[in-house]
Amino acid sequence: MTGTLFVVGTPIGNLEDLSERARATLASVDLVAAEDTRRAGRLLQHLGVHARLVSLFDANEAARVPELLERLRAGDDVALISDAGMPGVSDPGYRVVAACADAGVPVDVVPGPSSAIAALVVSGLPTDRFAFEGFLPRGGKARAERFAALAGDPRTVVIFESPRRVAATLADAAAALGERRAVVARELTKLHQEVLRGSLSQLAEDLRERELKGEVVLVVEGARDDGGGKDRMPEAVEIARRLVDDGAKKRAAAREAASRTGVASGEVYEHLLNRASE
Repeated sequence: MTGTLFVVGTPIGNLEDLSERARATLASVDLVAAEDTRRAGRLLQHLGVHARLVSLFDANEAARVPELLERLRAGDDVALISDAGMPGVSDPGYRVVAACADAGVPVDVVPGPSSAIAALVVSGLPTDRFAFEGFLPRGGKARAERFAALAGDPRTVVIFESPRRVAATLADAAAALGERRAVVARELTKLHQEVLRGSLSQLAEDLRERELKGEVVLVVEGARDDGGGKDRMPEAVEIARRLVDDGAKKRAAAREAASRTGVASGEVYEHLLNRASE
């Protein structure tokens, strides 16, 4: 009887997010294929699970597929896990799942945490339609083409990024997409979780001198059909004015208004200064 490939979601930080079904599955399978066997070993040890481990990462996934198919055809159940989150989502796993589907080998999924979805829902940006871009090309024509494809897309965009390149990517996005609302979600579910909201250029400026660490997800507002941020300037200025009337400093009020509307905070601040001098 053919075994089953179980695609198992694992915690993105907080180990308490592992489901009971995931725990039971990892304890019952004959083999666990893991992106990093050392990290997987620590997870299994924490769970009190003793399972045979085999590595499956980007560089060896294609070569590992025939071996795993052989085990599955022989009747072994195999669990597939990545370092964190759902396998196959910017992590190894797609080739194995596709090969099993082509070969008629049963594939089951044990849903679990996903940093992309977690960042999207905590962002406060529209969730009804979104585009997951994974990691963008680091530069050149390929990067420019990806941004160009997103320029007119009304969907919220979810992007993975290295903490070292966050400020540069935010600045590139502002230049390519125009001023939009954005969120930087860092170390979600972990001790040092941080969620920063603002406009693309403001976040780029705020983070330019910061040394970020950990996993980072960027969530960017989709293209608006209202003509862009300039058309929301009166709204932003009114929000900022009310905040100032309630006691906020002009700079802080401008930044808050920018985060709500996607316009440039510097322009809102200039409007506040001009009104004050009238």
